[in-house]
Amino acid sequence: MIRSRILRTVAAAFSVAALAFTAACGSSAPAEKKASSEEGKLNTVTAGKLTIATGNPAYTPWVIDDKPESGKGFEAAIAYKVAEKLGYKKSDVKWVRTTFDSAIAPGAKDWDMNIQQFSITNERKKAVDFSPSYYNSAQAIVVRKDSKFANATTLAELKKATIGAMVGSTSYDFAKKLIKSDIKTYNDNAVLAQAVDSNQIDALVTDVPAASYIVESGQVKNGKVLGQIPGSDDPNGTGIVLPKGSSLTPAVTKAMNELIKDGTIKKLQDKWLAAYTTDVPTLK
Repeated sequence: MIRSRILRTVAAAFSVAALAFTAACGSSAPAEKKASSEEGKLNTVTAGKLTIATGNPAYTPWVIDDKPESGKGFEAAIAYKVAEKLGYKKSDVKWVRTTFDSAIAPGAKDWDMNIQQFSITNERKKAVDFSPSYYNSAQAIVVRKDSKFANATTLAELKKATIGAMVGSTSYDFAKKLIKSDIKTYNDNAVLAQAVDSNQIDALVTDVPAASYIVESGQVKNGKVLGQIPGSDDPNGTGIVLPKGSSLTPAVTKAMNELIKDGTIKKLQDKWLAAYTTDVPTLK
């Protein structure tokens, strides 16, 4: 009988220990799940931070005063909205700068997202991932008011003009396709604007908002937006670039689709781009 009581006592103790172990495991499961979730969120270049790249410099109206951290400007505002959807506070966002070409080149990146008016193309998709489009822009031409091409109303009148565009850009592609084959290339819009301003070239091609800002800001003194290029509407639109195969791509895609669906993107377009896209004539 004593032996039986001992066995029952041992069995009871074992049962209590087993229940305690099970309870402990049960209580740790959510923590493990949470850790896994956080680990997925933190699968970024810098743990706990979302590193977003933009151009150097970044231009109005995409980024106001070249200060993306302010959240002012169409693309700066979008970047923070996406970051928020991903679970990052504004203080968790880290900004870095890149060239346009290096951002869409194959290879490893030192940023998680890059936003600087990247048109979505099948060729670029071979090297990087894209979010859904947040903007579809047409291209425009900027000239000096004292240029012999200042009164042109058709693309045919620009055949003899010396025209420039940013290297690797959709602006270059459209200019070459729709105006003339020999388009000069420049590393960024600032250098491009200087080339027009200093009479090195007759005209530049860039997206409509950028063209309007180049004139408004005096980057081309005595400049004017000659007009939009017909047939230059970006068919696939502009998207955020991510490294090829990024684990963040599905989450960024979901975030952008939600921002489009709930009207946020349209509101940001109206707020930051309307002043630069209205009343721009279209050439023939």
